[in-house]
Order: sequence, then C-alpha cells, then structure tokens
Amino acid sequence: MKFEKALLEYRNEIMLRMPKSDRTVKNYLIDITSYLQAMKEKGINDVEDIIYHEIEAYLISLNKYSRNTIARKSCAIRSFHQFLTFKYEYSNPAVNLEVRRQRNVLPIYCTVEEIDLIMSYFDDDRPKDLFNHALLEFIYSCGLRVSECTELKVSQVDLQTKIVRVLGKGEKERIVPIPDKSQAILIKYFDILRPVWNSKKSNLFFINRLGKHVTTEYIENMLKYTCNKVGIKKHITPHKLRHSYATHLLQGNADLRSIQELLGHSDISTTEIYTHIQDARLLESYAKFHPGNLEGEDDDEI
Repeated sequence: MKFEKALLEYRNEIMLRMPKSDRTVKNYLIDITSYLQAMKEKGINDVEDIIYHEIEAYLISLNKYSRNTIARKSCAIRSFHQFLTFKYEYSNPAVNLEVRRQRNVLPIYCTVEEIDLIMSYFDDDRPKDLFNHALLEFIYSCGLRVSECTELKVSQVDLQTKIVRVLGKGEKERIVPIPDKSQAILIKYFDILRPVWNSKKSNLFFINRLGKHVTTEYIENMLKYTCNKVGIKKHITPHKLRHSYATHLLQGNADLRSIQELLGHSDISTTEIYTHIQDARLLESYAKFHPGNLEGEDDDEI
C-alpha cells in the first residue's frame, strides 16, 4: 500500500475510533507524516517494504529530540503499523519496537503562593480579566486538561451543587468537585459575563467575547503573559496548573487513588509521579531541619 493511502486510512482510524486526546491525535499524525517522508527519502514508497532496521535507523537519527518525544514518535509508529497489520494482515515491522521513556522526571508545578499570585493579578470588575481568571481558576481548582476546559458544555457544570462532569480521554467521564473558593468567580463569569458574550447561543461553558470557542493557544499565551507580569520565572503552562492541583492535593494528604480518580488517569502508575515530588520535599525538609545537618548549633540549645 502506498504511503498516501495508508496515512489517509490511519488518519480516519485515529480520529474516529482510537481513544486519544485531540493533542495526541495531532501529534501522532505529524509524527507519522515525518516518518513516512523519511522513508521516502530512502527510496521506500510502500508500507510493505518497510523493515524494522529502517525504523530503528530513523529513530536513532532523532537524537536531537528529548527521550520522551522519541518515545511518543515510537508509539505513533507502532500504532500506525499495528493498525495496518490488523486491517490488512501485513507483516508488522514495528512488532519488536521498544518505547523507552525518560523516568523520574518531576513535573514542574506552582507553589500555593504562586497560584495565589497568578489569581490575584486579575481585576474581576473588568470583563477580560474576569474571563481569564475564571478560565485559570477552573483548570487549576478542578485539575482539568486544557482541552477538557475548552470543550466543557454548560450541561456538564452545576455551580450550585459545585460538581463538574468532565469528559476525558477515551470519552471517559469523571466527577470532580468545584472548591468553595472557586465557586464565586465561576458564578460571576457565568451569570454576568457569559450572557452578554453569548451572541451565537453556544452550549460551551467558556466562550470568548465574540461568542466563539476558546482555543488552547489563547489560554497558553494568556497564562504565559500573566506569569511574566507577576514575576514567575518558571515555564508554566495550563497542564502545569493540573500538575499543581495534583501536587497540592498530595501535600494536603489526599490519597493517591483519589487523586487518580480526580485526574482521570486509567493507570495509577501515571499518578505515582507525584509521590516523587512529595519525596523530594521530604528530603529537602530533612536536609534543612534534621539536627545532624544543622551547623554551628550547640546541642544544649536545640
């Protein structure tokens, strides 16, 4: 099968049937397009002519990328060939392809003080500030993926009972409580600002001033601008607000299984990365306060 036809069929499959997020679908299609272009440059034009060693050589050539990016590209290639093998019974050149992810990389997150700094930047009496504040408040306080926030329907949010029904990866629904502290700003946006902006009668919870869908790029750029304004030097993205949510729950003694449910992780091993943050914090406290690490102190004074 020629590459163009194979890519078209895979695109239809991954967009309609595979339980992947919009971002993952976009990345996978970009990855496979680049992969097939590299195969073409080697004189290969048919998927049945690809062999394992060509895939291996291609992945080795990607050494300028991070280990996690290469792992994602490997997953995309493996998924592509698995689909073709299943549908057309082709031999699978990627059957022995291993995916090596970078381990124990702690996610960047905000402290509680930094979250307060971000949220206090906004003047809620100004429409644009109120809108931006409500967006970031919802993402952080409910641990939402940015795509979950932008796709949220009015029918999924009950501001009176403080419950949001989130539709996550693979159309999996989870129930997340809205904290008391966040309720007021969300009600103010929904009751006062949204009716004025909803010229197109949208059923989306968040709409911009033109009554249209809010893009993930808008939220990313707005958060970057806000962090710069309040003096936060870390590279904070909307997804790192989700990391912050999980970290703060763990620091507040929430159990890992509950955090898994709130985040919508299908595998608890994904959630366990946050225990490394807690471990690092405990080690830092140990190094700072353990008597054996205190210099210049007299034992009788401790």
